[in-house]
This record gives sequence, structure tokens and C-alpha cells, in this order.
Amino acid sequence: MACGKVMESMTLGVLAVFLLASTAEGTADFTIQDKDTLAVALNLEYFEAEFFLFGAYGLGLDHFAAHLADNGAAPKGGEKADLDPIVRELVEQAIKEALGKEAFPRPHLDFGKDVWAKTFDDAFGYTLDPPFNPYANSVNYMLASYAIPYVGLTGYTGGAPLLQGAGAKSLAARLLAVEAGQDAAIRTWLYLVKDKIVKPYEFTVAEATEKLSKLRNKLDGSDEVDDEGLIVPKELGAEEAVEGNCLAGDKDSLAYSRTPRQIFSVVYASGDPSKPGGFYPKGGLGRHALKYLSTYESVKQTLNPFLDSEL
Repeated sequence: MACGKVMESMTLGVLAVFLLASTAEGTADFTIQDKDTLAVALNLEYFEAEFFLFGAYGLGLDHFAAHLADNGAAPKGGEKADLDPIVRELVEQAIKEALGKEAFPRPHLDFGKDVWAKTFDDAFGYTLDPPFNPYANSVNYMLASYAIPYVGLTGYTGGAPLLQGAGAKSLAARLLAVEAGQDAAIRTWLYLVKDKIVKPYEFTVAEATEKLSKLRNKLDGSDEVDDEGLIVPKELGAEEAVEGNCLAGDKDSLAYSRTPRQIFSVVYASGDPSKPGGFYPKGGLGRHALKYLSTYESVKQTLNPFLDSEL
């Protein structure tokens, strides 16, 4: 889609609302399938919460809302980024309350500089020198942020048709709205500096988004395009007339979608949901994640409280 008019005063603070408060009470309107589907999103929400908090404050959920981390493994590699002055608010997360006993503690996360460096090396097809550091400045951090909410957005879109209960549909709609807002804020911020050279390299911001999108397309194993950078050929743009692509969408300007298998294939950076790695060195949690992992049987005993039915 074409990029519309945006406020020049937009800052990274727009990204603060990464967790959605829900008014849903109880779990009566959530089927087992609903909880399993939403659990995929919970893996990504943990990542976003920790990455944005560490980037802004140098501290994560264990400092701001330890009960949400639920004694999960401490994330590895988070740093305070050298960002523009911003104010970030932590909004209460309600997805775990809606999932009830199907929820799980924070999974093992790694967003250290070495993981990000490999992600960008994979995207460009060669080793960047110096290694890409997402915490070095605002542009780098926003490029790293580009890799996060959109994956969740496509996951919510792909999971929505599978939801059955009214409560689950309501929660997913609210989460999808916030996720779409995050993605729009990130893409618009980057679009305003799309021609800026990412120092000390030779590529532009727009070229970096194209490389990252192509990498995600490759990792999810889809035969069709379900990811686009900030600039696209006119034949792929809105009305086949523009190259600007603030909002990614298909030929009908509808959001792309991904399955749980594709989601984990991307965030593991392996292209295979049974091979954890990347930002999730030990894989995700929840039934969808565990059914793909070859280590499922070995971890099942420690996760019995969260696995009340067979996969």
C-alpha cells in the first residue's frame, strides 16, 4: 500500500504499547484450540516486551512486571540502546490471564548482538563488517524492531480463522490491532529515512528492509510472497502505481498471514520449526511449538503443568 501522510514528530515512543490490556474475564470463551493458537502469539509477545523494555531502559520484565515473566528463564543479551529521548509506558499484559493454565513462563530468549549480527549477515548473504549492532543507535534499533512485530502480525492474521470462542476472537482482534499499530509505526518511521545510509555500511534503510523481508520469506518456506520491504516494484504497489510500501499487503491490499509452523521457522532462524535457534535457542513453548520440537519428550516432564492434553 502507499504511504500516507504521517506526523513528523513521530518517535520511538509509539512502540511503547506492546502489551494489550483485555477486559475478558475467565476462560469460558476459549476452546483448547483457541488457547493453543494464542499461545503461539505469547511466545512473540514475550520477545517484544523484553526487547523493547531493554532497549528503552536496560531492564526487562523481571524489573517492571516479574509476575508476567512467571519465573521463566532470564533473557540473554538485552542492552539499553542509544536511542532518541523517549518515554515508554508499560501496559499490563492480559493474554496470559486469558490463556489461564494453558499459559507458560517466559521461554529462553536471546537477543544478544551476536544473534542480531547473524540475522543481518543471513539477510545480506555475507558477513557485515563491523557486525551489526542493534543497540548502537536509533536507526539500527528500528531496523531490528522491523524484524519483530510484523512476524506476530502475520501470525495473528493466520490464526484468526482458527479461533472459535467469542472471548478468543475478541482478544485476538485487540492484540492484532496493537500489533498492526506497532508495525505501522515502525515502517513509517523507517520510511521517513528510507534513503539514509546505514553507517558504517553502504546500504540504505530501504535496502535493509528488503533484505530482511526476503530472508523471512525464505525462512517460512512459502512459495508465495508474504513479506515486503519499504520499496516494491510498481506492479506490486497500491493500484500498481506506487513504489512506497509503508503498509505491506497483497495485491488486494490485504494483510499477509503465516501459520504456526512458519512463525517458528522464522523466529528460530532455521527455516524449520523442529530446529530451535536464533532468538529462541531452546525453542518456543506451548503445544504448537512443542509438537515440532525433536526434544519434546525430554522437556515434557518439566512442562506437565502446562500440558493437560496430548498434542
